[in-house]
Amino acid sequence: MSDGTQFAAVIVAAGRGERAGGGTPKQWRALAGKTVAQRSVAAFHGKVAQIVLVLHPSEMHRAELFPNAQVVAGGANRAASVLRGLEALEGSDITHVLIHDAARPLVSAQVIDAVKAALAGSAGAAPALPVTDALWRGGDGVVQGTQNRSGLFRAQTPQGFALQAILEAHRAFDGDAADDVEIARAAGLEVALVPGEERNMKLTWPEDFARAEAMLGGEMDIRMGNGFDVHRFGPGDHVMLCGVAVPHDRGLQGHSDADVAMHAATDAIYGALADGDIGRHFPPSDPQWKGMDSATFLAHAVSRAAEKGFRISNIDVTIICERPKIGPHAAAMQARMAEIMELAAERISVKATTSERLGFTGRGEGIAAQASAVLIK
Repeated sequence: MSDGTQFAAVIVAAGRGERAGGGTPKQWRALAGKTVAQRSVAAFHGKVAQIVLVLHPSEMHRAELFPNAQVVAGGANRAASVLRGLEALEGSDITHVLIHDAARPLVSAQVIDAVKAALAGSAGAAPALPVTDALWRGGDGVVQGTQNRSGLFRAQTPQGFALQAILEAHRAFDGDAADDVEIARAAGLEVALVPGEERNMKLTWPEDFARAEAMLGGEMDIRMGNGFDVHRFGPGDHVMLCGVAVPHDRGLQGHSDADVAMHAATDAIYGALADGDIGRHFPPSDPQWKGMDSATFLAHAVSRAAEKGFRISNIDVTIICERPKIGPHAAAMQARMAEIMELAAERISVKATTSERLGFTGRGEGIAAQASAVLIK
């Protein structure tokens, strides 16, 4: 490329990725110590002058994990998300852009360099692998025909283009598309093929993570943490437990909203990370935390786990009290915890027991809770 050429990368991480399982969008799942999105972004460091990361509007808080990238909110579909990323580069000195799916975290420097080099002679370039398997047409559970595989390729990313050309192509395109090559070709742009790599796989199904881990040679790191908390009763007409307001003739006393169960779960996560406890991160001496919704604490612990490359496998919470009765509210508590943690509800257990009228809980002086958390890297 001639002098004056400036490359940027637009990395799309705004999808939901539900087919990959795990209870959280695949780009935020851990892969050998880092999240998928972090690995994808890191692959372009030193390869481009600027990185634009496109996130789902509800996940803009994750921008703090990417201090070296410009973060923008995505749109209703992939094409709209890419367009927003491209528009963030408009008016800059960037001349060419590499558009990459965050779900391909193992892209190599060789593939990136090959796409960049191919743009010297073409308005677009993309990596691909020739189809080598036999192809069938099927329906109703049976093979109904065969398909000639000659000239067929499996598309990969990053897909590179002259910035202005692909920006205009996206603006002219109506609807969504499988990838940016489809949009470029609809605008009449020629797209050169460069060799892809099997390693540059797209994480789509749960088993893909195991394959990617094997490629990285990563070892599994399993951590377990425990949390325990107590709050005394005081004036009030409800208690907060696992984020749910449970009617009661007394309330729980504490600097925050005194959600004893959520505090125990939060400390279990911090404990698994060897990262202190709630008091270290949210000192009770600080007036800004007075009356605070404990969901803030739990969400912080979850984000700390993600920063360190861990995903939360499961949480088990036990509430210890004589009253109020927890059973009628357990499902709502489970659902609220799942929402805060962005975890499948089936990975969260909320249960209760009494102390057989023994001790302070048995005398009705307060509520205790204990929790265990398992984290996996």
